This record gives sequence, C-alpha cells and structure tokens, in this order.
Amino acid sequence: MTPPASPQPLAPLLAPRTVALVGASQRANSPGHDMVRMLLRGGFRGVAYAINPNYATIEGMPCVPTLRDLPAAPDLAVLSVRNERLEEALAEAIAVGARAAVIFASGMLAADRDPPLAQRLAAMASTARLPICGGNCMGFYNDLDRVWICGFPSPREPRPGAIALIAHSGSVFGALAHNDPRLAFALAISPGQELTTTVADYIDYALERPEVKVIGLFLETARDPLRFRAALAKAAERNVPVVALKLGRTAAAATAALSHTGALAGSDVAWNALFDHYGVVRVDTLDELACTLLLLAAGRRAAPGALVSIHDSGGECEMFIDLAERVGVPFAPLAGATKRALVERLDPGLVASNPLDAWGTGVDFEARFGECFAAMVADEGAALGVFAADVRDRYYLSDGFAAAAIATAATTTKPVAFVTHYTQLRHDAVAMRLTQAGVPVLDGTYPALVAIRGALAIRDFQSRDPDPLPGVPPEAARDGARAQLAKGTIDEATGLAVLAAWGVPVVAHKLVDSEAGALAAATSLGYPVVMKTAQPGIAHKTDVGGVHLGLDDVDAVRRAWRGLVTHLGPRVLVAAMRSPGVEVALGMVRDPSFGPIVTVAAGGVMIELLRDRRAALAPFGPATARRLLMSLALWPLFGGYRGAAAVDIDALAQIISRFSVLCAELADVVREIDVNPLICGREIAAVDALFVTD
Repeated sequence: MTPPASPQPLAPLLAPRTVALVGASQRANSPGHDMVRMLLRGGFRGVAYAINPNYATIEGMPCVPTLRDLPAAPDLAVLSVRNERLEEALAEAIAVGARAAVIFASGMLAADRDPPLAQRLAAMASTARLPICGGNCMGFYNDLDRVWICGFPSPREPRPGAIALIAHSGSVFGALAHNDPRLAFALAISPGQELTTTVADYIDYALERPEVKVIGLFLETARDPLRFRAALAKAAERNVPVVALKLGRTAAAATAALSHTGALAGSDVAWNALFDHYGVVRVDTLDELACTLLLLAAGRRAAPGALVSIHDSGGECEMFIDLAERVGVPFAPLAGATKRALVERLDPGLVASNPLDAWGTGVDFEARFGECFAAMVADEGAALGVFAADVRDRYYLSDGFAAAAIATAATTTKPVAFVTHYTQLRHDAVAMRLTQAGVPVLDGTYPALVAIRGALAIRDFQSRDPDPLPGVPPEAARDGARAQLAKGTIDEATGLAVLAAWGVPVVAHKLVDSEAGALAAATSLGYPVVMKTAQPGIAHKTDVGGVHLGLDDVDAVRRAWRGLVTHLGPRVLVAAMRSPGVEVALGMVRDPSFGPIVTVAAGGVMIELLRDRRAALAPFGPATARRLLMSLALWPLFGGYRGAAAVDIDALAQIISRFSVLCAELADVVREIDVNPLICGREIAAVDALFVTD
C-alpha cells in the first residue's frame, strides 16, 4: 500500500510504526485483551508493546509495567483504562513523548470538578499538539497499513479496499465494518468525542491516500465547521465522492427566527446547501449509505445519459420503474440500433424496451441476457447499467446471471451493478464473487436506486461549468445601504433600497405619513396602488391587516389610509400595483456554522403552504441560481402556464445571483432577509422586503 506522500499530522495516529497498549490484559473477554488480539489479527507490521505490570507477555506480545519502561517513545498510545485513570494515563503518554493517543472511555466522572474531565483531557492534548481518536470511541481500522485499534472482537478479515468510513456512532461503525465483507475499507474510523481530532482531519488524511475512492460519513455535527468545509472542498477538487448520512433533520434552530425564510429553514437547510455546494451525496439510511459506498467504490463514474436495466421478472421490473420515478432516477431511451439488436435476441412476445424484462422461455438464458445487457450498456444514452435479479447461492440461474453481468462489465468502462429486490437473500458467495469482479451487488430496490441517483449526481457535479459571480452596482451605492443597515432594524422602504443598491429590481414606491401624502403618492405612481403599513416592528403585515391591494381611486386610498392609521399608525408605504406573475420568495439566514444561506422558494402565501424551497451557500453565480429554480416544483410555471407570460429565466437567475452577493457582503450585519414576493412576469420586481439586523 502507498503511505501518505508527505508527513501527515495523523500518520502517528492512523499509521503508527510503534504502538503501546495501555491497560492490556490477559483476561479473556475484556477490552484490554481484545485490543491485543485485534491488533495481532489485523497483521500489524510494526513494533507493539502491552503495558501492564502484571505480565511479561500477553498473547506473545512483550509487556512492560508502564509507558516509562518502553525503550523509546511510541507513535501511538492506546489508553484502555477507566475514566478515573484517564488523566494520569494521558499525562504519562505526553510525558514520554507519545505522538498520538486513542481513548476508548467516555471521559465522564460521576463527581467531577470544573472544568470536567473531557475538557481537561482536550486541553492537555491541545497543548501537547497530540492527535486523539476519541474519547468514547470504538477506535479504527486502517486496512491499508494493517493497523487495527479496537477494544472489541470482530470476525472481520484484513481485506484492504477503497472506502473510508467515518462514523460518529460506534454502533454504525461496527455495523458496517464488522458484517458485510463486500464493504472493503481502506479506513474505518470511530472519532467519538473528537477531543482534538475532528472529522475534517480524518477526511483530509483519507484524501492523501490514493487508494481511497469514496468517503462515507455518519454525522451528528461538524465540530470545526471551517475545516470541515475545507475538507469537503479538497474532496471536490480531487474528485473523491463523499456520501453523508447527516442526523438531525429538525427545525429546532428556527424557533427564534423572525422571517418566513428563517422559520422554514431549520437547522437542516444549511447542511443541504453545504452538501450541494461541494457535491456531497446525502442519504437517509444505513442501507442507502452502504449501497452508495459499494457502487462508488467500484471506481467507475457514470457516463452522460441515464440508467439502463435488465430484469428477469415483469412484476419486479414494474416495481423498479415505480420506485425509480419516486427516487428521481431517469431511464435512457434506447437508440433504434439497440432495439433492433434486442429484438434479434429476445424470445417472441418480449418488447425491446428500457427497462427490459428479458425472461422468456429460459432457453440459452445466460447468453441471451448477456448479449441483451451488453447491447443496452453500449447504447450511447446509457450512463450506467443494472442487472436486477434475486440471486441466491448454489443456483444455476443465479450463477448464469452473475456470469452475464460480469461479462458485460468487461465490455465497457461504464458502471455496471447488480440489484436485488429483497435484502434477506442467501447470496453471500455469489454477491461476493460479483462485487470482487467489479460488479457491486446492491441489496434492496429503494437503497439501490438511491445509490444510482447518487452516482448520477456525482457525475453532474463534477461536470458543472464555472459559475462566475455577476456584476453588481458600484461600491459607493452599496456603502450607503450598508451604513443604513448598521443603524439597526430597518423599515421596508429602506429594505427595498438596499435590494436596489445590489441590482435587484424593486417595485416603484413612496413612503408617506399623511393622507395628503398618500393621495399624492398614488397619483404619482398611477392607479391602482398598494398601501401597506410601514410601522416599525411589524414583520408580517398581512397577519395584522396591514396590506391593502388594488386601490383604484381616491376614495379607496382614503379608506385604506384611515384604516391603517386607526389600527396600526400613520407610517405607510404606497407602491405601484404589479401585474400578476409567478411569485418567488428569496431569503437569507446566517447559519452560525456555515455563514449566509440563500433560499429560493415558492412565494406569496404559498411559501409556508407548499414548503417548496432550495438553498445554496452565498455567494453564487447565475448557473447555480438557474439550477435552484429548475429543482422547484414551481418550475413549470416559469414557461408561461395556461397563457401567462413566460418569465425571462436568464434575467431571474441574474437577479437571484445578485441577491446572493448582497447576502454574502452583508452577512456581518444582517441575520435574516425575506423578499416575498419577487413577482416574475414580463418584468421582475421585489414588492416586499424584510431585513433583520443584529
């Protein structure tokens, strides 16, 4: 295996040459005994010492009383001791010059002092610049260098592969690393509490190993957001896919939000925006994570086009079609030449289509399936190919299907996978044979389709064109707007002025504080007009009866003015009445970890009803804005639905991009922004704006 090309801070931790196992024991079924056995079972090729004053050797490993009795400082000190002994053990490891440590224990004491033990351990290690895996971790497996540091026994075998797994849950670490041998790992890491070493550090280390072809994450949080972003950026730059199962899809972080955008966003929108920015594939279950890692670890990347699949069951083929639509996986239309090739090999009565049910009489089935599948994968519209069948061990049909899939994979550089529809098949041998031949077996229809969607998403991300930021008005105009914002919470008129300063078109309007002023504004703007309260502190005007639409004469303006003055106060904004159009909501929330997040959503009253929204990290260019728009359920309306005017999408994308620049430049003083609606018709203009400042 290839070690890191340059000195890497985590090499002493993850690829040590000398290891000291503190708390090693001869007592069977104890963590101290299991960690000795696991290091030996993994085939460690360096120098290892057990640390225990009661033995001369443990499992043949030389044993010394304390770390101070070692002939030289170890690269890695593994501390398998109780919480009560942790502080002393870590201090000793630092004193003897250990370069890294692993802590299995929780770092929590029943009657602790302030600061608590975990913080004291972290402070000691940080001062000593000591990388630590843990505490409260399961350890790690470095199959590339044959280093197994784990305090629990497992039946796994040393089988180096292309997957790097980093799992905040020890149970998830064990479930994936200890069971399915098809998941061949380069690295599997349980980081625990991340006292000094975070997920970002482990990602960075994995990216320095050329054997790693895909990184899988089971995430609770990012304890170092800036370095986490940098690690994802590095993965994107090196075209190493990252697959993440992120926990905590809740709206708890939105409880204090003042804008519609903030209330809709929750804590999860920022993660979606982050993952989209760096091309991270997001999954929801362990089965989806495993399937996606298996497919991407095979190393082939999806070609242009869509999915082709061959099946041995009409019913399962129909189920596959239904679920593919739900997941969002498209099927490739077959070229005429491909269809003709299929007709020549299919039994009578079968239709040459994609997906293809190719089971007929069963005569010469291996050759028929193999030739049909190869023809489909070779089609210019095929991005990747799937052979779907419920195979089992010691069954001639399964062996024939496996041979046909492997033969097809040998004819192409496109990804070829095998999909089963039932996750409890007894197919260990045939599944392993296929996977090792470069045809990963993905168990379960839905998880398999999620993996395929992920492979297509990775392809699309890696083929994105550069997306330069748009030009915006001169800095002088923006400086004036910033100065106004710095004064505190601002009214709608000022908010519209800020939008205009960054090139976002706004509705014509006037701010008035008298009936005469309202009548003059209406005459100047031209009837019909809109009248809205401009009293400070009213975030959602409609909710308090603060908006009057379609005022088409002097009497209507008078009545609206007097009603607003009576109930809400004399400060009023009069605006031109816009023609109907597609209503879009733009928003920004400043995430404490990842900065300004821009949301694009269905606007008007639909913003909360439909919850049709997408998000991106600010700033971004027009291509990203267009991609956000295209992913909305609202998208068909922009083309001119039922006779309505079509929206200039290029202009709208430029406006949204300018808004993202505004959000990035003002994120130090603005916490939330709500532009709802941005009315999109023959012209585009913002008609309402809420800015929440610090």
